Amino acid sequence: MNHVHVESLPSDDALAAAAATMWLDAVAAATAAGRDFTVAVSGGRVMRKFFAAAATLAAARRVNFSRVHFFWADERCVPPDDVASNFRLAQEELLQPAGIPGANIHRVRGELGPAQAAQAAAAEMRRVCGAAGEAMPALDLVLLGMGEDGHVASLFPGNADTAADLASVFLPVRDAPKPPPARVTLGHGPLAAARAVWVLACGPGKQAALRESLAATGTTPLARVIQRRAATTIFTDLAGEASPGLEPPPDLV
Repeated sequence: MNHVHVESLPSDDALAAAAATMWLDAVAAATAAGRDFTVAVSGGRVMRKFFAAAATLAAARRVNFSRVHFFWADERCVPPDDVASNFRLAQEELLQPAGIPGANIHRVRGELGPAQAAQAAAAEMRRVCGAAGEAMPALDLVLLGMGEDGHVASLFPGNADTAADLASVFLPVRDAPKPPPARVTLGHGPLAAARAVWVLACGPGKQAALRESLAATGTTPLARVIQRRAATTIFTDLAGEASPGLEPPPDLV
């Protein structure tokens, strides 16, 4: 059964703070247990707020990030210092302020182009996660935003190839409907295999997409992620989206 837990918050700031707090709790628990913690982050407005909240809270709590490894759920095929780069956003808002060691940052090298960047990113994720051969790496957490059309990462509606691909770790995207068209995205396989997936869904015009994604017969990219997982958590400020019949997923920590 596909369990979905909806965390309903009053605003995007409250959403970002709640998700950041829960994530830092999970990082602290992993560190106390003596194990690494692998996380894939995304870009976008709400992720900027998440990064800022996490950086502030981490400084106050003196969080130890030495065993946290950062990956990306998707990246645009631009240089890392480009304003459109998801890496640049994370670097400026979280990685640099928190003093994340360079060896723990595993960015998607979008400047190589979609195919080469996807291949290199998949090899790096398999290496760090200890997934030998063609095994699917299992991240501890994937953080996703959601678009007005229900897209997550750079998995967009209407793309039958990415929707059906469960074998690829990263996929090249050459015709994204939003600029820039050339991108690299985490595939449905690692999204299904991740220990936890949290979706930060907020902002105007997204109620219909979220409702469709939560439906048992939903066809959005987010719906496909939910349908292939045992548990998914949605953080949202979209009033009325919490459903009393939904059950919480297993604890991340």
